[in-house]
This record gives sequence, C-alpha cells and structure tokens, in this order.
Amino acid sequence: MRDVGEPDGYQGYAGHTALDGYDIEYGDRNGDEAGAPRRSGARKAVLAAVGGVFAALLAVGGYGLHNIVAAVQGGSSNGGSGGAQASGTAAKTPQAPPTAEEAAAVAEDFLAAWGRGDVTAASALTDRPETARAALASFQENVPARTLALTATGPATTGTDGEPVVGFRAKAEFEGATGAWEYDSTLGVVRGGSGRAVVHWAPTVLHPHLAPGGTIAVKTLPDPVSKPTDRNGKPLEGFPSLAAVLPRITPADGGTVVSGRAVVLSAAGREPEQLYVLTPPSAPQVKLTLDAELQRVAEEAIKQQAAGGKPASLVAIQPSTGHILAMAYSPSGHNRAVSAGQAPGSTMKVITSAALLEAGVTPDTVVPCKDTTNSPRQWHNDERGDFPSYTLADDFSHSCNTGFIDKGLEKLQPGTLTKVAREQFGLGLEWHIGIDSRDATIPVPRTNDEAAAEYIGQDTIQVNSLAMASVAATVQSGKFRQPVLRDDAKRVTAPGSLPAGVARDLRAMMARTATQGTARTPMAGLTGQIGAKTGTAESGGTATNSWFIAYRGDLAVAAEVDGGGHGFAAAGVAAAQVLKAGGKG
Repeated sequence: MRDVGEPDGYQGYAGHTALDGYDIEYGDRNGDEAGAPRRSGARKAVLAAVGGVFAALLAVGGYGLHNIVAAVQGGSSNGGSGGAQASGTAAKTPQAPPTAEEAAAVAEDFLAAWGRGDVTAASALTDRPETARAALASFQENVPARTLALTATGPATTGTDGEPVVGFRAKAEFEGATGAWEYDSTLGVVRGGSGRAVVHWAPTVLHPHLAPGGTIAVKTLPDPVSKPTDRNGKPLEGFPSLAAVLPRITPADGGTVVSGRAVVLSAAGREPEQLYVLTPPSAPQVKLTLDAELQRVAEEAIKQQAAGGKPASLVAIQPSTGHILAMAYSPSGHNRAVSAGQAPGSTMKVITSAALLEAGVTPDTVVPCKDTTNSPRQWHNDERGDFPSYTLADDFSHSCNTGFIDKGLEKLQPGTLTKVAREQFGLGLEWHIGIDSRDATIPVPRTNDEAAAEYIGQDTIQVNSLAMASVAATVQSGKFRQPVLRDDAKRVTAPGSLPAGVARDLRAMMARTATQGTARTPMAGLTGQIGAKTGTAESGGTATNSWFIAYRGDLAVAAEVDGGGHGFAAAGVAAAQVLKAGGKG
C-alpha cells in the first residue's frame, strides 16, 4: 500500500515530470460530496468499454505532427482538501489497496470515457488528472482513429507492489485502413487521498511500449525507393556487381510514389517503431532481365578467377530474347562487363569466319596453318609448326592465327570486317541496354598490318564481355537481338542479317571447337546444343588476357580475365560454370 502522492517509478508522460507529491481527492460521480468514499458493491470482474468516434479527421501531414505530450508542470485534484499533509493535520493511517471489484469498477469507467473521447472524464478518474488529460488529448489528436474500443481482458490481478492491475485490449479503426490496430496493455489502480480507487496514470496506459519522453502518432512514412528485382521478382540486393547499378535504375515513366501512413512510436535515442501500418507505401517496381540465381553463380565464378586482383568480367545473355541474365565483374572502379574496351583476341575469329564464309570460303576449304606469316609484320601461332592440310574449320577449332590472316588478306577488302560486325552482329551500333554501356569499336584498317591484327582480334578493336556475349548469342539464334537489362529499353536493329547458311556453318565450327578443339577442356561434360571459341589477347606485357565465348541451349556467355593467360583457362572455367548452372541442352 502507498500514499496517494507517492511516486511509483513512473514519470510524467512524453518527457515531462510526473506530478508526484499531490494528494488527489475526487467527488463521487453520482453527486456525492467531494472526498466522499467511492461507491463499491458487486461488480463483474470482466469489464468492457466500447469506444466512440474520435472527432479528429484522419489527415496527418508527415513527421511534423504534434507529439503526444502528457506532461504538465504542477498538479491538481478533483476537489477536496487532499491528504493529511495538505490540510495541515496529522498523517492519516495508511489505507488498504483497492479491492479487485473497486479496480474493475474504476477501470470500466476510465476505459469507457477514454473510448468515447471524453478525456476530461477519463483523466478525472486518475491520480494525475492534468497529466492524464494532456496525454489523452494528444493521443486523440495524433492517433485520430475512426473508432476506439477498449475492453477489459479479465479480472483485476495483484501487481508486484500489491496494488491491483487491470488488463485491457485496445482496438482502433482508421479511415482508409483495411484492418484495425489492436494491442494489449494494463493499468494500475491505487487509492486516492479521499480513499476512493483511481487509475494510476503512466505512459504505459496508452501503450505498453511507451516510455517517459516517448510519443505515439500517425505519421507519413518516408517515400519508398523503388528496388529493382530480377525477372522472377526476386531481390537483387547483396550482389557486389550490382551495387552501383541498382540505384540508377528508375521506372521508365517516372512512376508514382505512394506515401504510406503508420502509427509510429518514437523515443529519444531509438529508431522509430512502426506499431501499425494504416496504408503501406508503394513505388513503381522495375523488373530487370537478370536472373538472381544465375547472377549468384556468375559472381562466384568471377570471384574465383579474379583472385589476386586480376580484373575480370562475365555477361550471360538469352539468345532468343537478348535479355541480359547475369553481369558480373571484379572490383575495379567501373563496370568493366559493359563499360570496358579491349581487344577480344581470337574470339573475334567468329566474325572473321562469317566474313570469309560470305566471301565464298567454306568450312572444308583448305586454309593452311603456317608456323609464321607476314603482313609484312610477322605473326605466329600458339601451336607452333606447319599444318598445310588444315581447313577453315581446323583453323577455327585450333585457333590458327596465320591461316586467318592469310585468307583474310586474300579474300576480304578493307572495311569488310567492320561492315559484317555492324550489319549482322550489331557491333558498332549505339546500344541502349538500360544503363550506361560502351559500344564496340571495330575501325576500318588503314594497312595490311592493321587488317591482319583485326582478323585475329588484336590491337585497335575495342569490345567488352557484353559485346562478345552478344556475338555468341547471335550465332546460336541466327539473329542479332540487342542485349537489354530491362525490357522497356530502346533497342536498335541491325541493318542486315546473318545469312542462315553462314549461321549454320558457324554453329558447326563452334560445336567442333567445344568438343574437339581449344575449348574442349572447360566445356567437357556439357550436353545439348553447345558451341565455344577461345581467345588470347596480347596486352603489351608478358601476360596475356584470357577470353572465352560460348553457348549452351538458350544461354550465351562471354568472359574475360585480364592477365588470365589462355582462353580455355581462366575465362573458360568461369564461363563453363555459368553454362552448367543455367544452360539447357
């Protein structure tokens, strides 16, 4: 048992000091004299108070709301002279705590008054009427429910301090919200200075999580940020290669952002807690063409091959649609998968072969693979020796440089390679994939040396994994489809098309390379429609760059590893990992 004004560990609501040290006396609600004992008698232990309608409209303008402020400096009573100290008389004999019936009765009256919005009547039934009145009024204003029902959830129990405690359920309904905000709380009951039972006011009466200095209000939530997903609606956060990409993805038409509203509990030094969302925020969503599972494999494949700090990248494309399914690169300050420009090595022989086939050369045409040749610059092969009986298909599968240089200088005019690359493979056109990217550069050679270098993918040619994955995809499907990261990107169309016979011969030559040629090791075990081409590009130093392009079913991949050596090694291993995970025969 405690005196009326004795602090019990609670502070005034919403950061103000509680009114301790006051003896509160109350007149009877039925007209009894002030200070008269509160009526008692049989009351039901389970009580319900159904709330009425709050007058405030549900219109909240963001985080600049009135906070729920429950503190009023100073205190007052309902009337009467207060306790013995206030009257100057000797201290009164301590009184027994309210009975369970008395607690149930005052709780019923308090909850009913609060529920119907009568904050004056409700606060008069507490031991801190002014503090309670301010807090209840602020709650009513800042949590403008259409209806508020407050229902006792059981008989009064005895708290740790010996005083009775009544549990209750709050249910608030709001205009525009589909459900109701419901929560459970408790209120304590003490004996006032006049001897009658009153509700002990504390912030937790409003909500069990509310601490002194805290606020509860309906607030406008921050505008949501559109988070692009993969083609299946899966999240794409957490992929290193996409960290700089996703923030730049916005809805094509700007979209409409819908601000949400929620009942928010705020407290100093703590993150705001959303107690109930009235209307969820929404933002236009963008589905990218990426596949989250394939992206995961691509990230891991590049991570393995880029160990030791080697720059590397990989792009996977769906040939039937041009959709970019994966895009990974090692940390290098920029997205080298789509923004780099470098020579592709012998993977360029796919386009050189297309030009030769259109010039009348067939896969079975004998194209000797000499140990060296001159343009007048001297060229050689990785596989040393003379192979005079090699055909074009042999030169392709064994990646013979001298055969392609000799036949290219014999059959192709300056600019032919540039034209075939542009008109049939789309290289050199201005692509709009959905993010910034670098277009391929295949200049018209000015000398035989420059032409020879281009035929085998060296020197002035500038491409990236995106461009070369598209080359593999064009061969697989027989048609150039500009790669895109999002379906609403504006695509360009190649002015020409790859002849059906040429596409067929290229597929046969790439299939042979994958099963019997330089790409057989990384492609081992892959079934179905497969094709590949290796590339090793000179970079001016002692180390060479590893390139690999391939397809398996409706999946085309290109990978490159700076300083990775031969194409079948680093780049080939990375590309094969992705083909195994996502390609189908």
